[in-house]
Amino acid sequence: MSEAIRGAPAPNAGEGPPPLIGVTTYLEPARWGVWVREAALLPAPYVRCVERAGGIPVLLPPAATLRGLGALVARLDGVVIAGGGDIDPDLYGAVRHTETGPPQPQRDRYELALARAVIDADLPFLAICRGMQVLNVARGGALIQHLPEAVGHQGHAPETGIVGSHPVRISGTSLVGKILGESADVPTYHHQAVSRLGKGLSAVAWAEDQVVEAVELQGHRFGLAVQWHPEEGDDLRLFEALVAEAAGR
Repeated sequence: MSEAIRGAPAPNAGEGPPPLIGVTTYLEPARWGVWVREAALLPAPYVRCVERAGGIPVLLPPAATLRGLGALVARLDGVVIAGGGDIDPDLYGAVRHTETGPPQPQRDRYELALARAVIDADLPFLAICRGMQVLNVARGGALIQHLPEAVGHQGHAPETGIVGSHPVRISGTSLVGKILGESADVPTYHHQAVSRLGKGLSAVAWAEDQVVEAVELQGHRFGLAVQWHPEEGDDLRLFEALVAEAAGR
């Protein structure tokens, strides 16, 4: 029997309803039962982290139309822009690298528009891995398309399909630093990263090889992006900070 059923206070009890946190999803072929069909899907750790932090996750599939996007954002209290495949390099004026994944035009279009709408609405957001890259491209920045070629090692994605770990150094005066401290060991799995920072973005965390691992949107109520995968670890502090801000606490 859960603590809530036993009568223990639920998250946010007495403080108003839990905030609605939109989480972007993949659009991929998937198999269930006898079916193999295109599906909007999301790794479960994102959902669980939002729930454990006290929010209500609302999945945001990459719709074919942007109609009503502003109305959707107005109904949310916060957003997580989740990880996933590579952004089409055409969107930041680069020639496709041979290691860059296949384009996902519908997802790219939707998430870039969502990021801009969230910024315009001053809505709290946490962008994760691909999400950080989406934010950077939405602000006019560019990406390193294949990190092993740029930094000379595989440390940001040590094994195919297995999340690794590495330390990051964090600016103590940044919001990320106030949440996590000046250093952390973080779950990692990515082969791309920020090169040219987008407008209004400040780098606030770095790996040992100086790859940018977190950025913040200056002047925004709560605009954080991390290159690592906090949903794959046990540290909920970034999710808790997002939910607290979304709840107005």
